[in-house]
Parts: sequence; structure tokens; C-alpha cells
Amino acid sequence: MAFTLKDIDETRAPLLDHLVELRARLVRAVIALAIGFGVCFYFADPILGFLVQPLREAFPEGEGQLIFTKLPEIFFVELKVALFAGFVVSFPVIANQLWAFVAPGLYAKEKKAFLPFLVATPVLFLGGAALAYYVVMPTAFRFFLGFGGQAGGMDIQALPTAGDYLSLVMQFILAFGMTFLLPVLLMLLHRAGIVDRKQLAAARRYVIVGVVALAAIVTPPDPGSQVILAIPLLILFEGSLLLMRLQERAIARRADAPVADDPGTEQGQKRTEQAEKAQDPG
Repeated sequence: MAFTLKDIDETRAPLLDHLVELRARLVRAVIALAIGFGVCFYFADPILGFLVQPLREAFPEGEGQLIFTKLPEIFFVELKVALFAGFVVSFPVIANQLWAFVAPGLYAKEKKAFLPFLVATPVLFLGGAALAYYVVMPTAFRFFLGFGGQAGGMDIQALPTAGDYLSLVMQFILAFGMTFLLPVLLMLLHRAGIVDRKQLAAARRYVIVGVVALAAIVTPPDPGSQVILAIPLLILFEGSLLLMRLQERAIARRADAPVADDPGTEQGQKRTEQAEKAQDPG
């Protein structure tokens, strides 16, 4: 059985029904988040151990530690880890509930237009987060640890706290994950007619400056992280321009294609003849 997208619902529910449905969707999303949080809190230690691997690898073998200066700090760190990981785990359910609430009010063409963006959003976010975890954070941490040593006869050692480290890791992951959604934003603006491909191509030099400035703002102040973020963003920008060109060509082909119901086309003539035969009782 082929998968088909039905057109906009013929029935129009009153506002109260929409609010009831919205409440039900939100409750399901919150329940999914709560379940994800509970499961991840149970595994908070292994998740935290996974997050500290880039720092452990940046330290020399057998060295390095995380400390805490306040008694409840580790407890709150594990809460933050569980909430962050729980949201990632429950995101498919939350996105599904959001789509189930919005989809009945969309036409079939609009549904087909939005589905690729819904698929691309988590993929691009995870791609940016993976780049931050496996490439950027080890490079940045080695850069920061390189400032240790001696000064004025005193040893300078890195003793990062667990809370500060987790905040830094979340900053890296969120910064790279959110900025990797640039193609989704540009394609939505292009499909809505707000921006044009030629306008973006003409403003390429300004986009380069903006990307470099954005990379300097959202990443810690080391040049390596900024370069590693700026280069993929520029590649994604050029890829967005290519997708816009392909989208414009597809729209142009559909506009130039003959209409089946047009009497001036061969298909239209056949349909007209079939309709006349069906109406003629003889």
C-alpha cells in the first residue's frame, strides 16, 4: 500500500477542540521528556563519563581530574546531564507530537515541503554535535591545557570543576548543533520567498564575515575552534545555494510541464474525448 498524504482536513474543529488537542500533545511530550529524564538520570554516571572523555584524552596519561568546590555540585551536574540527555532521547517523540498537531492544518504540498526539513534538522544537529565532541573539544582542551606550567616559580595546574566543565561541553554541543541548522533556515526562507538565491550569492562576502563573527561569538576564545566551526558553516552555506538552484529548476520544470486537463495538449484532448463518450448514451 503506497504512502499518501491527504489534503487539508475538510472538517474545521472549533478553537476549544484545538486547545484540548494541544494540551494532550503537550502532556504526551512532557511525559516523554520525564521518562527520558528518569532513564538518563539512572545512567547519569556513564553519560557523564562519556562527556569527560575529550578532557581525559587532552590530559597527559594518568593525569587530570575534575573537582567540585560545593557539596551539592555533583548532584546538580548529574541533574543537568540527565535533563540534557533526556531531551535528546525524547526529541523524536516531541517532534512527532508537534508534527501531529500542525500537520492536519497543512495542504498536501505543504506537508511534502516540510517533511525534508523535519528529517534534516536532527541529522544536521547531530552532525554538528559530533563534530564538536570528536574534533573541536579535544583540540580546544589541549590548547587550554597548554597554558599550564610555571610562572614566577609557582606551578600552574588545571583543576576544572565538574559544573564549569559541563557548562563548557554544553556550550560546544549546542553552539555547533544549532549553527549547523543554517541550511534548514535558509531553505525555509527561500521556500517562503523571503530570500532569493541570487541575493545570497551576491552577499557572499558579507556572509563570510558574518559566519566568522558568529564562530567567534558562540565558541570559546581559541582560534582553532572558531576555524573548525567557520569552515563547515561556509560549506553548508554553499550547499544551501546549490539546493536552492536545484529547487528553482524543479519548480521551473513543473511550471513548464503541460497540464493534463488543458484541451490544447494531447492528454487533455484524450480526456475530453473520454468525457464526451461517457456523456453520449449512444
